[in-house]
Amino acid sequence: MIITDTHTHLYSEAFDEDRSEMIQRAIDAKVERFFIPAIDSEYTEAMLQLEKDFPNHVFLMMGLHPTHVKANYKEELAHVEEMLAKRNFCAVGEIGIDLYWDKTTLEIQIEAFKHQINLAKKHKLPIVIHCREAFDEIFQVLEQEKSDDLFGIFHCFTGNLEQAHKAISFNMKLGIGGVVTFKNGKIDQFINQIDLKHIVLETDSPYLAPKPYRGKRNESMYIEKVLEKISELYGISANEVAKITTQNSKEVFGI
Repeated sequence: MIITDTHTHLYSEAFDEDRSEMIQRAIDAKVERFFIPAIDSEYTEAMLQLEKDFPNHVFLMMGLHPTHVKANYKEELAHVEEMLAKRNFCAVGEIGIDLYWDKTTLEIQIEAFKHQINLAKKHKLPIVIHCREAFDEIFQVLEQEKSDDLFGIFHCFTGNLEQAHKAISFNMKLGIGGVVTFKNGKIDQFINQIDLKHIVLETDSPYLAPKPYRGKRNESMYIEKVLEKISELYGISANEVAKITTQNSKEVFGI
């Protein structure tokens, strides 16, 4: 069995004390593929180091996270462009719109999102979408930009069934993580109505730890709890869920 964590911030400061041990724990638990989203240029070196340390397991994305779209966003987007031109990445991400922390930057968040979608198309890469309190705005952009070469993952999907179908209609897989194990997470109430071919697993570690670790630092090994919950909801073995969702991740990332 190979389990794929399609979204984990392994370079986070939260892992500075025990990063290698934490990654090894996950590998020992059959989590063998880690897809690493970017935040901004400050983390690029740490991401490259991570890839160097775990070359057979770690795959990097490049992008500007919507909460880091600030006054200097044009410089940050130039960094994204420069890195994409310089070497291979598996996706442009995480990108999108976040209206939870700051609504005043909506206009430049949309601009940055569109710009990075076009970079993904140029480099024939998938996108990995961050959406927080912004489904309508995200869907509006996807509608404007939709094309056969626009595809990817709707990371940390927390919408309803209608929004799930809409995301899938834009060639997006749904990234399902710890929220599916929460009592008030709601996605557990309908997710098994979505064909498993549209689902990938993720942790978003160090954030959003699943039950029974909720509120603690999340780590990639805990994806086992997400796997177990999906297995229970779909009524198939954990082994089969791991196989299908890993295959889905290969379809998106080409790795």
